[in-house]
Amino acid sequence: MTNTPSLTVRQNPDIKYLGKLLGDVIRSYGGDELYRRTEYIRSTSVDRHRGLADADAIDPGLDALSLDETLAFVRGFMLFSLLANLAEDRQGVAAEEGASVVEAVQLLASEGVDKDAILALLDNALIAPVLTAHPTEVRRKSMIDHKARIAELLLMKDDGDAETTEGDDLDEAIMRQIALLWQTRPLRRERLFVTDEVQISQSYMKDVFLPVLPKLYGKWEKVLGHRLPNFLKLNSWIGGDRDGNPFVDADAMREALSRAAETVIGYYLSRVHAMGAELSISTELAEVPDEVEALADASGDDALSRKDEPYRRALSGIYARLSATHLKLCGHVPGRPSPIQAEPYDNPQQLRDELAVLAHGLRGGGAKGEKQSVFATSGALGRLIRTVELFGFHLATLDMRQNSRFHERVVAELLKEAGVADDYLAQDEARRVEILRGELANNRPLVSPWADYSEETAKELSIIRAAAEAHQKYGPEVITNYNISNGESVSDILEVYVLLMEVGLYRAPENENAAPICPVMAVPLFETVADLENAPDVITEFFAIPEMLALAKTRGHQEVMIGYSDSNKDGGYLTSTWSLFKASDALTPIFAKAGVKMQLFHGRGGAVGRGGGSAFGAIKAQPKGTVAGRIRITEQGEVIAAKYGTQAGAESNLEAMTSAVLLNSLEPDKSDQAVQADFAAAMEKISQVAFTEYRDLVYSDDAFRTFFRQMTPLTEIAKLKIGSRPASRTQSDKIEDLRAIPWVFSWAQARVMLPGWYGVGQALAAFDDKAKLKEMAQSWPFFQATLSNMEMVLAKSDMGIAARYAELVEDRDMGQKFFNRIRAGWDQTRDILLEITDQPHLLAKSPSLFNSIELRLPYIEPLNHLQIELMKRLRAGEDDPRIGEGIQLSLNAIATALRNSG
Repeated sequence: MTNTPSLTVRQNPDIKYLGKLLGDVIRSYGGDELYRRTEYIRSTSVDRHRGLADADAIDPGLDALSLDETLAFVRGFMLFSLLANLAEDRQGVAAEEGASVVEAVQLLASEGVDKDAILALLDNALIAPVLTAHPTEVRRKSMIDHKARIAELLLMKDDGDAETTEGDDLDEAIMRQIALLWQTRPLRRERLFVTDEVQISQSYMKDVFLPVLPKLYGKWEKVLGHRLPNFLKLNSWIGGDRDGNPFVDADAMREALSRAAETVIGYYLSRVHAMGAELSISTELAEVPDEVEALADASGDDALSRKDEPYRRALSGIYARLSATHLKLCGHVPGRPSPIQAEPYDNPQQLRDELAVLAHGLRGGGAKGEKQSVFATSGALGRLIRTVELFGFHLATLDMRQNSRFHERVVAELLKEAGVADDYLAQDEARRVEILRGELANNRPLVSPWADYSEETAKELSIIRAAAEAHQKYGPEVITNYNISNGESVSDILEVYVLLMEVGLYRAPENENAAPICPVMAVPLFETVADLENAPDVITEFFAIPEMLALAKTRGHQEVMIGYSDSNKDGGYLTSTWSLFKASDALTPIFAKAGVKMQLFHGRGGAVGRGGGSAFGAIKAQPKGTVAGRIRITEQGEVIAAKYGTQAGAESNLEAMTSAVLLNSLEPDKSDQAVQADFAAAMEKISQVAFTEYRDLVYSDDAFRTFFRQMTPLTEIAKLKIGSRPASRTQSDKIEDLRAIPWVFSWAQARVMLPGWYGVGQALAAFDDKAKLKEMAQSWPFFQATLSNMEMVLAKSDMGIAARYAELVEDRDMGQKFFNRIRAGWDQTRDILLEITDQPHLLAKSPSLFNSIELRLPYIEPLNHLQIELMKRLRAGEDDPRIGEGIQLSLNAIATALRNSG
């Protein structure tokens, strides 16, 4: 079977328009010669991909480029891909049925699910994107900002405007932004610090999430006819995730929280200031409730010019209190301080209550009309009230994360110094649990001010203390989850509660009928295939501990995090995906028996090898009963810019996430249980074969790690300044110790995409009932989503280009041995996929995605060839700094074009 396309690539008109402007910019700023060389390489590459006669025989002209021309050429192709991404993002979420809340409500209504059922679900729901600093975003924030400005200008063009609001010609304004992109350095000179990651993430929070979330609530309330609870919230790991990142410490977390408070309070100040200018209501012309008058009188605003304007005076008082709160929480006055001396707010609820007084007054300000509740309030004031409810003074709820190995060493040291247990680490699991439960039964501290603790223990205790301080300073919503990497046992969970008890966040039950109190939930993260298989037993044992069950019931839910990245690196794409599905499904009855709501936290990355792909499709494909209105999902690296880089994009993606949760949670289950059991049995057999094939390639021969490191630009990726974390957890060169991000990133650059497909073709081909595979592909959402994501990865890979990367391996025989096996696996995977999905070529049933990828391929291939040549020169010992810069640029450009880094 072949993968020869039979569809004509249809170019998005925005891409054609932006591409022409980019060409004009290259000619203007790079010169005619660069433009002609770039255009020649582009056109010959396009012709070759279109299959035009004799196109393969044409010299593309890459060898004729000087180093300076290479750098300029790579930047040009990178910018084209950046602009193509922008054009496609403007189309919004792919046309998937139900990918908006309006459509989801209509679909549910057609299946007998009314709005009351939706409202009941949302009363106990939580949907939370969790922004992380995982280093997969290769572009500087400046590049992303220029792209966002172009998107804004294109929206004006859509509306028929000829000029910007400042009076500039729109086409010229867009051209200027592209010229700025051309002249902006795309690579970071220095590695990011944690504070940089905090600043970047908070720019998204301020510019996108703060205005978008209240707007979405207003939109959905019109559809459902009811004020909705605060079920969609923003979470973050940035400044709290110290797993493998030695730079995240107590000071870094304090800085992250302080900057978050500064961002959100600054936003409130700007909104209150704007409303103060707007609400010029006079008591001479309108009836004003006594509550509003009282708030105005207490404001401290005695200006005669506003004596008859109670709303303005009240807002002056609110502004003054916010200004004082800014000083209290951030340590300095805001940029526009208030002239009025006032007391700071103790908590966000006080601010919300004062705003609600104004809202009540506005809604009841008619002629003797019956006053309406604040819950009917809309407009700027209603949106601000919702914003305060969602973001408080903390902006985004911060998760903490650390590896369980740290916790057990710290707890062991505390127990030893306190004389409780000298050999905690030597104990089996049952004894460890016994010791920990004994400590959690009372509020006796283990930490002594006279003990001399190790540097590791002192550091861990300091960040736990910083978490307790944050609760006092910002309120309980500031940190609610503590994620435990490498979660393997109940003791891993209890150790966190012992540490939280040391700072007063965990309080033992007052009596045998009471439950413990802890505003921070310990969340086990099951990452490897073995961990996922063991997860149901761990949670069963956890709920068997009476005080832990009581704590979970008091809270109302318990979260379990499941990791896509390490399970994939451990067992391959299919086994990882299936293990996650099985673990989720197996946990459901355990939670039901315990009487506790389950909340799954999906640790997804951007690439398919790390759980990437359509969030809408992924959530819909989750096992029935595993969502039930509650889900958290990590948003990492380049995914943040792609999904939340603009307000329009954020609206579309948050709509898709929310609608998918509604559909998965409420759509009637029409599946035949016997058929589903049959499908599951088949998948179990297939997964076992895929696991064996994958493990045999990646882990059975130590030479494979050498092959991988020499064939791919792994070493060069490690030099990218894209994050504060090191690429490996240890100094080991073992694949087991390599982080999942560079593992996936490296294979993507070499156009192999191995983590997204290897082992699947062999396993599907070995399964003897092809008719059943076709049935599964047609009717099982899980299998459909699995194949769909894999098909996209196969379409982005290119074994011809990958063969050139394989030539970088010094031992040619060894390199060919491994690469021939990979290429044969790719062919087999493509062929069996096309067979069971009944397609003539990859993505035949997904024309939009086909067009998107086919448009990019002619632009990626020259970049790959240039990258290979530059890597050869660098590895041969050439020390011209332009070679290293060219490699870094090519990494950036290829990642941008593929839309997947790690």
